[in-house]
Amino acid sequence: MTEVAKPYAQLGESGTSVRPARFGSGEPLTIGVEEEYMILDAEGYGLEPRFEDVIEACRDSPVDGLVHPELFTSTVEAATRVCRTVDDAHRELASIRRTLGERLAPLGLTIGGAGAHPFSRPEEQRVSPHDRYRHLIEQLQYVARRELVFGMHVHVAVPDEESCIQVMEAVCVELPVLLALSANSPFWVGRETGLQSTRTAVFAGFPRSGMPPRFDSYDDYAESVGVMEESGAIGEYTHLWWDVRPHPRLGTLELRIPDVQFDLDYALALAAYVQATVKAALEEVEAGRRPQAFHRMLLSENKWLAARHGVDAPLIDLAAGSRRKIRASDLAARRVDELLPHARELGCDDALLGVRRILGNGTGAQRQLRVWRANLDLLEMMRELTALTVRGA
Repeated sequence: MTEVAKPYAQLGESGTSVRPARFGSGEPLTIGVEEEYMILDAEGYGLEPRFEDVIEACRDSPVDGLVHPELFTSTVEAATRVCRTVDDAHRELASIRRTLGERLAPLGLTIGGAGAHPFSRPEEQRVSPHDRYRHLIEQLQYVARRELVFGMHVHVAVPDEESCIQVMEAVCVELPVLLALSANSPFWVGRETGLQSTRTAVFAGFPRSGMPPRFDSYDDYAESVGVMEESGAIGEYTHLWWDVRPHPRLGTLELRIPDVQFDLDYALALAAYVQATVKAALEEVEAGRRPQAFHRMLLSENKWLAARHGVDAPLIDLAAGSRRKIRASDLAARRVDELLPHARELGCDDALLGVRRILGNGTGAQRQLRVWRANLDLLEMMRELTALTVRGA
């Protein structure tokens, strides 16, 4: 469920790329998942700038057309097709990972799923030979060249423009919990950073990133995007890199905050959490209850705590209307119980219960650190991480 954005604006009749939109053009609450993998040397586990070789190896395979370039040639983005259920997404992602592993092995390559590479350096990476990425480097300079991070994006189809804006507001309070559960990048250029999601700190340097602004309506959003485009501040709406954003061309709400996962069950648990959350919020909107809008200062504080501490983060319990702190793990467990009825209706309750496995076994970051601390050996850690990425769990 992906679309490569053009480097310059593709403006509709309204003067903005966000119209016409495709909300409601398909079945609501379908999902799509995008994962950004590291392309790695199969022995030394450093990043390899060989995306063109990856594409060639994938021709006439089950993943042909499902893998795409990213900013650096040492990254490959894989995207599912539109999926009715998380089980459908499971089958697609498992096939993608397995096929990439099989096709890349003869090239001396493999893939890895982590929010940041533990020792390869950003300045050593090559920029993809596409106008979009060269334009990005020209505009953002060092900020873009440092962006050696790998995310997971979950799209959920919503029925109309206004629902999209209101559901986006409703899910903002969930973003720090999603980040805490997905934290999977505790290293940067060979060092333990003390952060559970270093990717979050690195990507924070991008303009127009982080929590989205509040919008009164879709018209308000469309007008703001139109001003940005027509002034030349952005090429089109996909240059708004918020943690959650409307994706009008796909008719989805896109959640972008998680680190990519090496454990496929973890990825599916996060996808189920997102799908059930959007369903719950949509039902509230359809019942005429507008979501509570929380101050971005409070949401951003919770996000920082989640990036720093992961599931041990002491978050402000905003959803309960409280000023007290609650551990992210306790908040996630409470939220799973609340979302289970919605997940059962979607058929993703088993996947959602995978959140309990994350809390029991540790997040990706905690598992990386556990292996590394045994022998202080990043290669040992990467050997296990890559094997788990290819086989899924």
